[in-house]
Amino acid sequence: MQSSTRESALVDQTEERPRHVDVPVATGVTDTSVAVKAGQRSTFWLKKLQVGFALCVVLVVIVACALSDVLAPYDPIAISLGATLQPPSAEHWLGTDQLGRDILSRIMKGGQVSLLVAFTAVFLAGVIGGLVGVIAGYVGGVFDAVAMRLADVQFALPAVILALVLVGAVGSSLFNLVIVLSLANWARFARVLRSETLSLRERGFVELAKLSDASTTRIVLRHILPNVMSTFIVLATLDIGIIIILEATLSFLGLGVQPPYPSWGTMIADGRAFLEQAWWISIFPGVVLILTVLSGNILGDAARDRLSPTLSTKW
Repeated sequence: MQSSTRESALVDQTEERPRHVDVPVATGVTDTSVAVKAGQRSTFWLKKLQVGFALCVVLVVIVACALSDVLAPYDPIAISLGATLQPPSAEHWLGTDQLGRDILSRIMKGGQVSLLVAFTAVFLAGVIGGLVGVIAGYVGGVFDAVAMRLADVQFALPAVILALVLVGAVGSSLFNLVIVLSLANWARFARVLRSETLSLRERGFVELAKLSDASTTRIVLRHILPNVMSTFIVLATLDIGIIIILEATLSFLGLGVQPPYPSWGTMIADGRAFLEQAWWISIFPGVVLILTVLSGNILGDAARDRLSPTLSTKW
């Protein structure tokens, strides 16, 4: 009896002892999370490098073009028949064209014209399209319907075709070029800012302003416009590259900036007949055009990521 009692007691003690169970470690999940974090860090620094490179390119282009009258080594429109079609050298860093004009000086002067046209056209298109979009979104009614139908008509026509038609109608000059490019790009601002305004006018602070008997002008200026400025800045940044390409296209076709003043599109067109023997006449202006537009688009994307309240990634 005693032996059986001791055995039952030992069994009870054995059952009461906690058993050590080996729990498998989820190494796969840990490795995956580490890989995701490493990928996020690499993407973060890659985006930083892209934005830094784009910012450097834009700053160099703007400074070089804005100060071209001081920094240019030669007169961009001076003809030197004794130095025609010279390749890049210590005397002419980017070579000369068929009339002996320095390519570097012409790129700097042509960039001055292209950037002046682009910034002025974007400003006018943004002001016109922004006001139309905000008023149409807030007021609505007939004005909204008419404005959006005009925008639909403009969107139905490619910007290049519309610009060609307008330039052919009013003539090719620097002033006309700015007006044409502004009219060809106002609808983008109007459509996007109208959508923003439609959302904002239903917000509580706008309703409170209406209840306090604030005028429509005061509501638009004090409550609507400040809240659409971030969208406006992003649109303007992205639109500069589009305007530069449109201006270069018109100049390439002979409808933009007229000789003897240079333009990137005109320089590319001038070098078509000399691509085999003097490739630098077209290649260097084309490379500068591509880098400028690409850098502008990168900065526009960065501004959108930075200013947008709906994006979770803030770098």
